[in-house]
Amino acid sequence: MSKGLANNLGNTSSIWSKASELKNRIVFTLGILLVYRLGTYIPLPGVNPLVLKDFMSNNSQGILGMFDLFSGGALGRMTIFALNIIPYITASIMMQLFTIVSSTLAELKKEGDSGRKQINQYTRYLTFIVCFIQGVGIAVGLENMQTSLGKAVFEYGWFFRIMTALTLTSGTFFVLWMGEKITERGIGNGVSLIIFAGIVSNLPFAVATLFTMGEKGSLSALAIVSIIVMVFLVIYGIVFMETAQRKITVKYPSRQIGLNQRSGGDTSYLPLKINNAGVIPPIFASSLLLVPSTLLGFFSTSNSFVSQLGVYLGRGQPFYMIIYAGLIVFFAFFYVSIVFNAKETADNLKNHGGIILGVRPGNDTSTYLLRILNRLTVIGSIYLVMVCLLPEFLISKMSIPFYFGGTSLLIIVSVTIDTITQVQSHLMTTQYANILKKAKIGRK
Repeated sequence: MSKGLANNLGNTSSIWSKASELKNRIVFTLGILLVYRLGTYIPLPGVNPLVLKDFMSNNSQGILGMFDLFSGGALGRMTIFALNIIPYITASIMMQLFTIVSSTLAELKKEGDSGRKQINQYTRYLTFIVCFIQGVGIAVGLENMQTSLGKAVFEYGWFFRIMTALTLTSGTFFVLWMGEKITERGIGNGVSLIIFAGIVSNLPFAVATLFTMGEKGSLSALAIVSIIVMVFLVIYGIVFMETAQRKITVKYPSRQIGLNQRSGGDTSYLPLKINNAGVIPPIFASSLLLVPSTLLGFFSTSNSFVSQLGVYLGRGQPFYMIIYAGLIVFFAFFYVSIVFNAKETADNLKNHGGIILGVRPGNDTSTYLLRILNRLTVIGSIYLVMVCLLPEFLISKMSIPFYFGGTSLLIIVSVTIDTITQVQSHLMTTQYANILKKAKIGRK
């Protein structure tokens, strides 16, 4: 047994040593992520860092704390990457909605790669508009920000606002460019990895904060152990649900070849994930909740309706929970309806001679797939709501760091699974290439 294990390890090591392309991709990805992390420490000009730090420490458990989580701490330090890729996500949501409403965009979407590139270009234009508006809003909010240490901005006026908006917009597009380069020349999905890097970078601080709270008596030893157990249980549940599939049996009829031979007659499976939407619904929902909540926090007064609305939208509040859950369910169904076309899948099966036993090809197959997909999406959306909301109660009641929340754990685990899958795919491709090369040499 030990000899077989040693041989397997040796084969894996040999494959890894020959996978130069994979190593280059990993090194490139790590290099881009390093540049991203360095950018989260370059501050905006004209902002008092001490006042900003004092303000963020008093609002770290609010909606701004969650925004800071997605930006990898860039918002708390008010750096050039403070907006991160949140405006791009918001613009993508808006563009998807426009695609449903506008017949012109719907036709573009059907044109294939050329139409998709055009829609992506429109999304970038919309991202610029969203970035600039949010940048001006943040600049005005910084001008209104004041703590016991003084005011957050040294010089007021439209010069500061325009400069801040342009700087934040440029930072967002640079982050978006880095994400695209990771997807193109690195490993994994670039946008997801950037969010992943921001969350993981602050995990050591979160763990230290948790144990510091235990030392100060804010949390009991039993509470800390319970939080750790909860984190592992949530991770186990995420791994189970993200890898779970519903396999639909597809039968391909046999075909006559010549007089005495028949081919085909194979049985295959159409795998449908329980959570087809992945981490997109929580990210979309968080993005939409961050924008109004942030603006309400900046512009509210002590006894105004806006201030009360900001309280209702605070994390852990029932109103916030209901809206957050509703948005997760909505985006789960919305995103699945975009990425999975039941009619197109049914047509492809019909064209290749594949049938689902007991279901007629064509429209009946499309209806059957859509019914199964809706049921899976119901289960997947409930799972996402439970993962994202259950830790919210602990965060609001026990003031534990956001990094132990369901959304952050979901992103970490999902991105890790996706990246590992791509690494294994590259290794398998290298292994098959080596086998084919040896087979050709053997024939010679």
